[in-house]
Amino acid sequence: MFRNIYNTFVNCFKIPELKSRILFTFGLLAVAQVLSFVRLPGINGVVLAKHFAQSQNSGGLLGLYNTFAGGAFDRCAVASLSIMPYISATIIIQLLTAVWPRLSKLAREEGGRTKIIQYGRYLTVLLCVGQGIYFANSWLHSQNYSAPLVLIDNHAWYLVQTVIILTTGTMLLVWLGEQITERGIGNGVSLIITANILTRLPNAATALVGMFGGNDPQHTLLGTGLLLIALLVAVIGGVIAITQAQRKIPVQYASRMVGQKMYQGSTNYMPLKVNYAGVMPIIFASSILMFPQPVFTGLANMVSSPFLQGNLRALATALNYGSWLYMLIYSLMILFFSYFWVATQFNEIQIADDLKKNGGYIPGVRPGQGTSDYLHRAMSRITLAGAIFLTIIATIPIILSKQLNIDQNVSQFFGGTSILIAVGVLLDTMRQVESHLMMRHYDGFLKKGKIRGRF
Repeated sequence: MFRNIYNTFVNCFKIPELKSRILFTFGLLAVAQVLSFVRLPGINGVVLAKHFAQSQNSGGLLGLYNTFAGGAFDRCAVASLSIMPYISATIIIQLLTAVWPRLSKLAREEGGRTKIIQYGRYLTVLLCVGQGIYFANSWLHSQNYSAPLVLIDNHAWYLVQTVIILTTGTMLLVWLGEQITERGIGNGVSLIITANILTRLPNAATALVGMFGGNDPQHTLLGTGLLLIALLVAVIGGVIAITQAQRKIPVQYASRMVGQKMYQGSTNYMPLKVNYAGVMPIIFASSILMFPQPVFTGLANMVSSPFLQGNLRALATALNYGSWLYMLIYSLMILFFSYFWVATQFNEIQIADDLKKNGGYIPGVRPGQGTSDYLHRAMSRITLAGAIFLTIIATIPIILSKQLNIDQNVSQFFGGTSILIAVGVLLDTMRQVESHLMMRHYDGFLKKGKIRGRF
């Protein structure tokens, strides 16, 4: 197997076009990584380095944000916002396209997709400005540093300068991602996020050595180490299986005459993905659960009644990241948003109408409304399986870090969005590399150029 993988890498550099695409991709990814190390002007580097060396990565949405930024947020770097505003803008535009008839009509018109992409870029700039103001203020008024972090006395100029630089850094990353997609290999935006996630591996390795190299009797190499290895193999295997898992719905096309040409009937398959929502339910649930605890804490400080103060503080404590109530609500929200994403993005009525117009039908199912109902039932059932899997994957890092006291740097690679994004993007990139290899009659990463489990 390892020899086959080695031969595949060698074959990649035998094809001039593929070689240039791979080198171009790695070059732009290196540029994107440099942006996560260039610190913003006016930041006290000594204080920041001291705080960064003593602090631990936090959980929740901010910890997830910092992971996607490759640690740039902790370093107050130019790319602190990373490419997440663009991802957020894309998600918002997708949801609006599904529920707003005007955008839905525009998406089906010629040239409409280009306009929608342009709207997404405008929205990205607005999100960058809003998030830039929030983060610049948090750095300015933070009480977690031993000395003032911001060295610029003119706070108005500091805010304007920082917001402009952060917005420019994000838009530069978006441009780099588009160039990778067009002239490199793989999806550029996804590869930038994956590269940022993988840059956290040295921190995880350091934390892992600290766990087993210290005098902590709670973690032993024979006990915790073997458990982590087995869990990592199981999680990666499960993610690969569920990412590629599909239910193939047979579709029969009748013979039809188009003009003076006769098309014979054929049988095809409609693939329905088990994990149709991807990582979106986890991101939605994490984003929403970030707010209740500070809201309850703020309300407790505002009310004068001791009874209300006690209850509000109890609720805030119960919703701490990693508590059992937090995990229960988190799991239920992932289940809900899995179905919500499918309901907004999977249009079974349009699919049934398209099949009917093209002379296609599912054997044993009445065309039109009957096909729509059949697809709705099938998608609901497989979505339940995908949602349960997402819930398990999302809660594993929380259990490891909060219940088993595993370092956050280590636990984040055992589930959640990090592993889902990394595995999914790497599989997609492997498929693109294999397509180039098979066009030149070379084998891919696995036997005969096929990824196991592909349909």
